[in-house]
Amino acid sequence: MEKIADISKTTAVKAKTTTSKGDRIFDIVNITLLSIVVLVCLIPFIHILAISLSSARPIMSGEVSLFPVEWTTEAYIKVFSDMSMIRSLGFTVMLTVIFTILCMAMTIAAGYPLSKSNLKGRGFFMVLIIITMFFSGGIIPEYILVRNLHLLDTMWALILPGLISPFYLIIMISFFRNIPESLEEAAEMDGSSHFYTLWRIILPLSLPVIATLSLFYAVGRWNGFMDTLMYINSPDLYPLQLKLYQLIQNNMASELMRNEVVGSAQMMPESLKAASVIFATIPILIVYPWLQRYFVSGVMLGAVKG
Repeated sequence: MEKIADISKTTAVKAKTTTSKGDRIFDIVNITLLSIVVLVCLIPFIHILAISLSSARPIMSGEVSLFPVEWTTEAYIKVFSDMSMIRSLGFTVMLTVIFTILCMAMTIAAGYPLSKSNLKGRGFFMVLIIITMFFSGGIIPEYILVRNLHLLDTMWALILPGLISPFYLIIMISFFRNIPESLEEAAEMDGSSHFYTLWRIILPLSLPVIATLSLFYAVGRWNGFMDTLMYINSPDLYPLQLKLYQLIQNNMASELMRNEVVGSAQMMPESLKAASVIFATIPILIVYPWLQRYFVSGVMLGAVKG
């Protein structure tokens, strides 16, 4: 019996050792893959940052890779001294905030009733929502609609057409369905209305998915470009992405440098482009850490069917 017990202990130790080795190998593989993904995402950003902080000569000769060569902040001085860029930044921030608030209000208002299985016509509405995920009228009908609604060259042309996302709505519906119905039943027994229950009970429990979807909506609007290119003509309504488009076309570079004499115009347009890209990217990167703790839990909880 003692020999059998010793053999069992030895087998258990070997199994634990094998399991621990397998876990270590799995962790190493995960860390390696994560490091590769991080590097793939960071290297282009670091390269752009290095170009924005380099002088003209190394940029022309192709010496700049991941570190600035002949360090200079002249490009950022040019960008920050251009009032059109500052105006575009302010307008983009305002546009993103308004867009995100309205989108979340619409998503919550649609997602809460559609999460109820006893809602009449729920299946019909869900089919309509899912259809819009795969089929759309196209760019030309959308443009004609915006024009007929007299929204061209207004801020609302950048807000109303994308006010709600079917995919994000489905995530919100899934999250609401995972909240225990007993909480709502207890609130109803206390005489709470549907609006009061949503405001005081459901929404406080939904902060993870609200923060996650708000980030998705905000990033989508911040990076939006095609709709601004089609609908906006007034320079006062140019978001940052449209200003970057002008810069790539060398329009903004010539505007920033038109008062410079030839002898002192040592700034390469590429450094101005890079500085403008960093200028447009930093604000959304600053916001992300504040919402990061809700990010993973919001996506996972909204994706699990209750």
